[in-house]
Amino acid sequence: MPTASSLQHTAALEAPNDLLVLIPAFNESACIAGVLSELWEILPGCAVVVVDDCSRDATAQLAEQAGAQVLRLPHHLGLGGAVQAGYKLAYELGYEVVIRIDGDGQHDPRDIRRIYDTLKETGVEMVIGSRFLPESSGYKTTFLRGLVIRFFRLMLRPILAQPVRDPTSGFVGVNRAALELFSRVFPLEYPEIEALVVLQRCVFRFREVPCSMRPRAGGQSSITLWKSVYYIVHVLLGVFVNILKMDVRRLGGR
Repeated sequence: MPTASSLQHTAALEAPNDLLVLIPAFNESACIAGVLSELWEILPGCAVVVVDDCSRDATAQLAEQAGAQVLRLPHHLGLGGAVQAGYKLAYELGYEVVIRIDGDGQHDPRDIRRIYDTLKETGVEMVIGSRFLPESSGYKTTFLRGLVIRFFRLMLRPILAQPVRDPTSGFVGVNRAALELFSRVFPLEYPEIEALVVLQRCVFRFREVPCSMRPRAGGQSSITLWKSVYYIVHVLLGVFVNILKMDVRRLGGR
């Protein structure tokens, strides 16, 4: 995460009233307080909800102590379930824009305003903070993850009718229309790629903007080789089901 000296050179921006920052978190006690502190350094007064996915550590308590609103899930739902719970709450509270960041400190909150402005200026329903655009920070992923990302780029290109450089990014902003959709229909596990197909099914649009990606501020990733294989199979099945739904919808509209 940036040092205090580096933050001094970043001008604080007033947080828009219609923006909610959503942070799904599971066992992120090593990072969550620092993530919130840095976020409010960049966007003072920004509305934040931490969705605690039934953590076994002090994530929820530390988030509350830092000043965040915390939605405590009674059971562990996984990433997709936690994100959808946050979307449901944000929709009910009337927010126009929700931007999701991770609770491990890898996303730079200075990129939040770029995602917000792109949503407002272009009218697209989703904006993805991409690690792999030419203007991005030059993030280097592992060989295995790189192969997975390239595979999904190729797979999604004909489905989405446009290229996507970072289909697995968790740094995502949505407007009110996408928020309403995702509060009702959202992939419950490994949601990023399937969410793009859900958007396409509803003829919604997305755009990518460059963002920075940093090493985890603490803790460790739960992704292993076997989980990567499971991830690919699970996502492929989810995409296939959504394609079938797209075809059914087209047939029904004739």
